Amino acid sequence: MALTVLAGGLTACSGGGGTPTLNWYINPDDGGQAKLAAACTQASGGKYRIKTSVLPNDATQQREQLVRRLAAKDSGLDIMSLDPVYVAEAANAGFLRPFPAGEAARFTEGVFPPAVQNSTWEGRLYAAPFWANTQLLWYRKSAAKKAGIDPKAPGFTWNELIDGAVRSGTTVGAQGNKYEGYMVWINALIASAGGRIISDAEKGDDATIDIDSPAGRQAAAIIRKLARSSAASPTLSTDIEEQARSLLNGPRGGFMVNWGYIWRAENGDAKDGVIDKRIPADLDWARYPRVNANQESKPPFGGIELGIGAYGKYKDTFSVEAVRCITSTENMKKYMIDSGNPAARAAVYDDPEIKKEFPMAGLIRDSINAAAPRPITPYYTDVSGAVLSRWHPPASVDPNTTPARSAEFIRQVLRDQALL
Repeated sequence: MALTVLAGGLTACSGGGGTPTLNWYINPDDGGQAKLAAACTQASGGKYRIKTSVLPNDATQQREQLVRRLAAKDSGLDIMSLDPVYVAEAANAGFLRPFPAGEAARFTEGVFPPAVQNSTWEGRLYAAPFWANTQLLWYRKSAAKKAGIDPKAPGFTWNELIDGAVRSGTTVGAQGNKYEGYMVWINALIASAGGRIISDAEKGDDATIDIDSPAGRQAAAIIRKLARSSAASPTLSTDIEEQARSLLNGPRGGFMVNWGYIWRAENGDAKDGVIDKRIPADLDWARYPRVNANQESKPPFGGIELGIGAYGKYKDTFSVEAVRCITSTENMKKYMIDSGNPAARAAVYDDPEIKKEFPMAGLIRDSINAAAPRPITPYYTDVSGAVLSRWHPPASVDPNTTPARSAEFIRQVLRDQALL
């Protein structure tokens, strides 16, 4: 594998004369990033062209492939689409070109604060926010009526959601597989209860471990309650985003927490005959449920930031121009319409075309603004792995023991006293 990677890097470095080529490593999508690459190539007027290469589907695998290339100082890695949680690690390792203050001001103008926060490490901007994301509570209106609950009611909680689904024989979809999506759920529950997994991340292995707290125990209680109820997916411990969507579309489908792509995906599948055409008309949405009725929820934050490789031939010239083109307000809007992935700049949500395409655009905007990032630390992979190893499978979670066990294990992993 390493030889393949290095060979790929050497191939990317070779070029000869002609128009400079920028290699943009993208996460999989429906072709929206490739369209932007073509549009920005054309907009450059022949100064450069952008070539896209698709990374693996899983965020962890994306990180592994990028880190291998960057560790080998691959000069053919010009631009990369980064999951927000990996920006700090790549920046701390010297893998990313930082943006000077003047550039940073332009790339962050009008951008959601969580996206800027996730693109910044030790006070410097290391990535340009491209698209942001958050989770909503998606549900079938008929299921809510059957359950006798109103997910849009003020103070609506996870307990009301689970109890209503159990009472009506419907389901609550979530991401319970041992992967980053489950970490998203755990983090959002803890943040919604007013807690954190870790703090003082800049202290490295001396970071404060906060997960063993009343908020951590409340989060664990909700996961346990759902996982051991009749409202849970029978395959919750292996469910990712699309399995949760399948559950919603099934005969007992009722509710699920999931990302903003759902609206476009559901309507597309109904149009193609994959799901019943009546389902999109029955679909509704609400803000991420609360843990405590008197405390606003902290929805998950996700998305993609664009980093510029530290070893690229064009890191100070064409790569910056290309990232500026890709992340323009106009192209964020275009990408949102093409892919369904929400823009990172708030002004896009006021666009009439966006409001028409995405009737929940205002809720998405407000949820991203209120979202809680996962821990921002160069050791994120260790923290996430340690949490998942103690909180999986969901049915095994115990509020009396799991937060404490995970706190102890995070500390051990950070100090190299235990292996993941």
